[in-house]
Amino acid sequence: MKSVGVAILGLGVVGSGTYRILTEHREFYRRTQGIDISVESVLEINRQRAIDLGVEESKVSDNIAEVVSNPNVDIVVEVIGGVEPAKSFVLAALHSGKTVITSNKELFCKYWFELEKAAKRTHAGLYYEASCVGGVPIIRTLIDGMQANVVRSLTGIINGTTNYILTRMAREGLGYAEVLKDAQALGYAEKNPTADVEGFDAAYKLSILASLAFHTKVPLDKIYREGITEISRADIAYGEELGYVLKLLAIGKCDAEDKIEVRVHPAFIRKDHPLASVNDSFNAVFLQGDSVGDIMLYGRGAGALPTGSAIVSDIIYAATHTDHKYATFKNTQLPEKGVRFVTDFSSRYYIRFTAHDRAGVLAKVAGIFAKYNISIVDFIQKGEDIDRTQKEDLGGNIPIILITHKTSEFSVRRAVEKISALEDVAQVNSVIRVEG
Repeated sequence: MKSVGVAILGLGVVGSGTYRILTEHREFYRRTQGIDISVESVLEINRQRAIDLGVEESKVSDNIAEVVSNPNVDIVVEVIGGVEPAKSFVLAALHSGKTVITSNKELFCKYWFELEKAAKRTHAGLYYEASCVGGVPIIRTLIDGMQANVVRSLTGIINGTTNYILTRMAREGLGYAEVLKDAQALGYAEKNPTADVEGFDAAYKLSILASLAFHTKVPLDKIYREGITEISRADIAYGEELGYVLKLLAIGKCDAEDKIEVRVHPAFIRKDHPLASVNDSFNAVFLQGDSVGDIMLYGRGAGALPTGSAIVSDIIYAATHTDHKYATFKNTQLPEKGVRFVTDFSSRYYIRFTAHDRAGVLAKVAGIFAKYNISIVDFIQKGEDIDRTQKEDLGGNIPIILITHKTSEFSVRRAVEKISALEDVAQVNSVIRVEG
């Protein structure tokens, strides 16, 4: 039976979950996979934390050089997070010829090219299933399950924090700030939630997933990004009235001319769309392959055991394969020459503005839309059905909600700028894309 020694760098939430899975399932892996996986080293500053978890004190280290020089270690698992010191530690392991498994989406997104170059030099493996969508096996699906397909689009709910916040806002009619506070108390959101609520976390993951799906490097700076901090419960309620659910979506598209469109932003989707029922902290990715058609993967996008599951899956895969796979594209810091990224993408749009209660407002707005070739598919004008309190809150004005036909991003931006300048319009409150 093949013996495999593992080192874990960091025993935080994910590292501890990984250790638990490896130790509790050791006999199961012997029986089903024919390999004996043992944790031979742990890099952890808090030695007592490691000991309390069950790690032998002799296997606890605070020195990366000691870890990567250990002849009993074949695979190094990095679950520290952030860029440094994680990057230096991963490179040290790869330079020593150790296979590396990481859950670090920021590090991998920004320095994938550098890490892969080091891995190739020493013929080491580099695996990253846990970097995207927690326990959902999206990476393995793209690499080992969708090879027969040209993937033209992927749409995902790939951040559990924002999905939890938007679900609570929709379900309970609560405001963003109130739900965020609850999410922080429950551990779904960090004390500083910027990475999640402003879409950075989802953008890191989309960069990785789109690169794999479209077989070309998709750098982070090519992704349009917008967070959920400006979303109001009013918009969620109006969307509900029109038959839509609001989600923070990561969207990647590659057309027949190989033009690539990548964006992260809040979007309305129809209630009957498969992603509409993905609630709370769950994640899902909806793929479209030219041969297989539609596929959706769904599950927990974070947590000690779900993410640990993805890490251990990579450990087993690496231990049972002698030839390591690398990127199917030229993996450099910048995209290949000739790759075209779309900035003026097309979508439908939800636009909410507050207008003075006068005749002719809609005619003026329609005139602006016509100038920019934008047509309206649906609208709500609130008037007599607004009670006195709501009217007072709106300063005596009325809300108007429009849904456009599919049109270009730049046209909508220019039209909204003109609408904002109208004397009869008090404020353009929201512009939200409508997908699917």
